[in-house]
Amino acid sequence: MDLDLTGKVALVTAASKGLGRATATQLAAEGARVMISSRGAEQLARTAAEIADATGAQVEHCPADVSDAGGLARLLAETEQKLGGVDVLVNNAGGPRPGGFDALDDAAWAEAFELNLMSTVRLFRGVLPHMRQQQWGRIVTIASSSIKQPIDNLLLSNTYRVALLGLSKSLATEFAPEGVLINVVGPGRIATDRVAGLDAARAEKSGISVEEARKLSEKTIPLGRYGTAEEFGKVVAFVASGANTYLTGQHLLVDGGMVKAI
Repeated sequence: MDLDLTGKVALVTAASKGLGRATATQLAAEGARVMISSRGAEQLARTAAEIADATGAQVEHCPADVSDAGGLARLLAETEQKLGGVDVLVNNAGGPRPGGFDALDDAAWAEAFELNLMSTVRLFRGVLPHMRQQQWGRIVTIASSSIKQPIDNLLLSNTYRVALLGLSKSLATEFAPEGVLINVVGPGRIATDRVAGLDAARAEKSGISVEEARKLSEKTIPLGRYGTAEEFGKVVAFVASGANTYLTGQHLLVDGGMVKAI
C-alpha cells in the first residue's frame, strides 16, 4: 500500500528512541521528510543519522523539551526553516511519574500537566495554521492504554492521557471540514525503556524478579508477548498518512488484545 507520504513534512517529538524513533523511521521509509526532537542532543543526533542512513530520507533534528513553551517554539521555527510547514505531526512525550494519590504533590501534577497536556496544545497551535491553509493535515497523539482502562499506580497518566482524548476529539470535529484528521493511538505493553522501568518498579514492590514481573504482564495479553516499537510505528504511520482518508476523532490501542474494555 502506498501511504502517500512522499515529500510530506513530518514532525515527531520524543523521537530519539522507543515509540517515537520507530514511528519516525517508518515515516521516513515511506518517503516523508522528518524532523525529530528530544531533550538529549547527543542521542538525538545519532538517531537522526541512523534513520537517514537506513531509509535514505532527509532527517533533521532539533533538541527540545516539550514541556517548555520556548523550546517548542524554537522546534517549530527550525522545522519550518529546514523543511517547511508541518504536514504530519506525531505528538509524543515521556510518561509522567508513577504514583498513587498520596504520593503526588502539586508540583507533580503541574509537571505532568505541562509535559503531557500543554505540550500537545502548543504543538496543535503551532501546526494547525499550515494544515488548515493547505486543507490537508494529519495529527496523531501517542498516549497510553490508560485512555481505555486505568493502570494501577499511574494516576497522572490515567488523568492526563484521557484529557488528550477530549482535546483530540473536539479538534477533530472542528477541523475535519478543513481536511485535518486528528487521532490518538495508545500503546499497550510495548518493549520500551518506559515499560522496562515499570516492570522493574513492580518487581521491587512485589519482591519478585523483573523477569517474573514481565511474565505476569504477558499473561494478561492474548498474543502472549510484548509488542515491538516497530509494530507500533507501523500503525501510527498509517493513521498519520495520506492513505488514511476517513479515520478521525478516534482512539486506537496497539496492545495485543490486552485491554478488555469495550
